[in-house]
Amino acid sequence: MMTQKDKIELVDIRTILIDKNLSKQERIAEYIRQVKNPYRFKCGEFVISVRYSDHGPTLDECLQRLLT
Repeated sequence: MMTQKDKIELVDIRTILIDKNLSKQERIAEYIRQVKNPYRFKCGEFVISVRYSDHGPTLDECLQRLLT
């Protein structure tokens, strides 16, 4: 269970700024540096947790379900 303190410490991705003049590899590194944990972060009041599964639906399939 995530505590309020844990939620406060998560980075809100809306605050991340990446210099578009950097190379792709540098932009990725900068995003990871700023977000701190690319598997758990905030977007506003929502906590986003990313997990991968070999046998689960793809990201595209999940997004299609949300949008239809």
